[in-house]
Amino acid sequence: MARVCVFDVNETLLDLGALDPHFERAFGDAGVRRAWFLQLLQSALVATVTGAYSDFGTISAAALEMVAERESVDLSEEDRQRILSGMRELPPHPEVADSLDRLRDAGLRLATLTNSTQQVAEAQMESSRLRGYFEHILSADTVKRLKPAPEPYRMAAESFGVEIGEIRLVAAHSWDVAGALRAGCAAAFVARPGMVLDPLVERPDVVGEDLREVADRILEAEAR
Repeated sequence: MARVCVFDVNETLLDLGALDPHFERAFGDAGVRRAWFLQLLQSALVATVTGAYSDFGTISAAALEMVAERESVDLSEEDRQRILSGMRELPPHPEVADSLDRLRDAGLRLATLTNSTQQVAEAQMESSRLRGYFEHILSADTVKRLKPAPEPYRMAAESFGVEIGEIRLVAAHSWDVAGALRAGCAAAFVARPGMVLDPLVERPDVVGEDLREVADRILEAEAR
């Protein structure tokens, strides 16, 4: 039974769509935001697989440069800073606060686990007014290995003083779910629009369309 829920942050709890106006201004197309974040994830995975660590902020900036070059856009420093600093001020998805309330009130221990640096993670939780829900704000930067490498999930278990099987990772990314499951955690998948599970990875026991549905199913699983 997983009595600790550890949440991914970007896209799982917080809405990256808030950056769309910045991408519309800089690129003339808000949809470039998705291309940028996919490039960011790809670059982070390459760094993790090859063992060449860079922090998530550095990778974010490099991915933005790559997308600007691909789109043949001469990105101004002002637009670059608006996008990158905007990551610190993302709003939560509408159902997040109520869902966290229910899980916390049911006695589950809660934390976040993000690839962002500790400074950015803390800023995001303060800006979104979610900080009070979480016992720990955890950053993969602490162990210098980004998710889905096993070290961040192990760090989460160590932070709570529990076995890794007592941790449930909640994420809207199939690669994060895969990393958690293969590290020995339980997992829950938030199937936000456009997000799907990898058929090559064991299916987690909890899946929902948003965090409200996921919270319902986590509580059902705990009751069993």
